[in-house]
Amino acid sequence: MFLLIFNQLLKMLIIMILAFACYRLKIVSQEGNRSISNLLLMIVNPCLIITVYQTDYDARLVRGLLIAFAAAFAAHIIAILIARFLVPEKNNPNYYLDRFGSIYSNCGFIGIPLIYSVLGNEGVFYLTAYMTMFNLFTWTHGLSLLENKFSFRQLKEGLLSPMILATCAALLLFFAQLRIPATVLDSMDYIADMNTPLAMMIAGFSVAQADLKKIFGHLHIYWVSFLKLIAVPLAVTVFLYLLRIDHDIAYTTLIAASCPTATTMTMMSIRYKRNYTYASEIFTFTTVLSMVTIPFVTFIAGFLIK
Repeated sequence: MFLLIFNQLLKMLIIMILAFACYRLKIVSQEGNRSISNLLLMIVNPCLIITVYQTDYDARLVRGLLIAFAAAFAAHIIAILIARFLVPEKNNPNYYLDRFGSIYSNCGFIGIPLIYSVLGNEGVFYLTAYMTMFNLFTWTHGLSLLENKFSFRQLKEGLLSPMILATCAALLLFFAQLRIPATVLDSMDYIADMNTPLAMMIAGFSVAQADLKKIFGHLHIYWVSFLKLIAVPLAVTVFLYLLRIDHDIAYTTLIAASCPTATTMTMMSIRYKRNYTYASEIFTFTTVLSMVTIPFVTFIAGFLIK
């Protein structure tokens, strides 16, 4: 598993470096980055999710999905507890962003292409459970960190995100065993195949916009990155080992938890008038480091998860 993930991340890193160069050379603008992000979020990812659910009903898959939901819920609780106790509020005006960044993963943009390449359709099938929990937690606990309040209106907005709607539609088709016509499904497969390159290009564009010299000199971000990329994933690994979670479900949950800080933090910081510059710095730094930390964490996990 370690070699598979390392090899896939290396491929993804090459795409990210290419995108970095394209942005710096002004081949792609910020408006282009925004358009590609919308294309990935609104079209490509939903197509991928729907296509992976176009399979025969299998009680094993359903049972695995329920376990994946429970594992994803536990993984978020573990991350919340670690951030709560290891990111102090005192003398830290950005503690809420540090906690948010330590908890919530880029399980969509980074997690989907990585898990799809390593574990295939079944991995993405289980990943939808993690993404659903991610949306529930970010629009409840995550929002309460940024706003110090919670509203059902905002939760409703989060639950109507393209990823959640696509998952609901895919589940409906799966349980009803309704099949999309072959020609249409083949077209959706072609679109879904764009997931990995587009996701990594977006990551590369984002890194290209950052002041890397400033970020690497910001010592506080190192602690947040350690919590997000090392402490939380290793704690989740121990949890998965103790409960003897099935191999594919365990690695899906672990990889999702090991991903860098979610882009959602930057977008929500902009929307709710928080320190979005600092949020984007955390996102950029953890994205770069994750190319090394994800293989490291999976290497350690290989001794426990069989």
